[in-house]
Amino acid sequence: MTAIYCKLIGSAVLWGGTWVAGRVLGRYLEPFSAAFMRFLIASIFLFFLTARLEGRVPKLTRQTLPWLLLLAATGIFAYNALFFAGLRTVPAGRAAMIVASIPAVVALFSALLFKERFTVLKACGIAVSFAGVGLIVSGGDPGALLRQGLSFGDVCIFGCVLTWAAYTLAGKKAMERVAPYGAVTWSCILGAAMLLPPALATGLVRDVAAAGPVAWGCLLFFGVLATGFGFSWYYEGVRAIGPTKAGVFINLVPVTAVFLGWLLLGEPLSSSLALGGTLVLAGVWLTNRRPLQTKNR
Repeated sequence: MTAIYCKLIGSAVLWGGTWVAGRVLGRYLEPFSAAFMRFLIASIFLFFLTARLEGRVPKLTRQTLPWLLLLAATGIFAYNALFFAGLRTVPAGRAAMIVASIPAVVALFSALLFKERFTVLKACGIAVSFAGVGLIVSGGDPGALLRQGLSFGDVCIFGCVLTWAAYTLAGKKAMERVAPYGAVTWSCILGAAMLLPPALATGLVRDVAAAGPVAWGCLLFFGVLATGFGFSWYYEGVRAIGPTKAGVFINLVPVTAVFLGWLLLGEPLSSSLALGGTLVLAGVWLTNRRPLQTKNR
């Protein structure tokens, strides 16, 4: 079990780095071009990794194809199109702190869809987490948020929250039918196929031809480390300890992203970001905290 926890921590740290890499890559590639190239590289890497670790890449069947298409549509196509579009205008640390509310959203929908126990503590945790997100988005001035509304970039990042929650919950069912590496490999391949048409329509060939060493370095980080190893480790955790507990490790993603955004991109550490982020993480902790068991007297 220690190995599973280490892999979940590793995936979270790698994903924290993607927010910084995404901000950098957005200067060179259009969102769909960046997303397609990320998963083209990841698909090639994962195909050979899965064949080595599991003997072969599992075949698609009528039973597994619908679930793998759902994983590809939510966690690959939709999430990454929104991810790269949002990071063009939203700072890495701010975006990552918003996405830190995913475990609370997963807990909410787990209760609604899978009938997991929904306690008062969970409800309070979700409310606190969402309050923290509101504080981050408003920059500490909720009135400004009501007057001006959300920016396009913020809307995209909120879309990331919903699509990743769907991806995590769908993964719980997919893992009952396909081993983690096979599921991630096929979801990446199918997701890359979904991303190809819009990528071509928005300048994929031009973007790839103009990409320099920095862009290719970011793409290799995305494809091999963050996607190839990060996704596989995360799904091993989902299968071993369940989506709610595995989702808790996403808390490390915004911490890493905020630190790297400050260190590498010079992003400011505002008081509203710090307080809002604290509320988000506190809310997630409450959401996933087990109630105290009273002993029988």
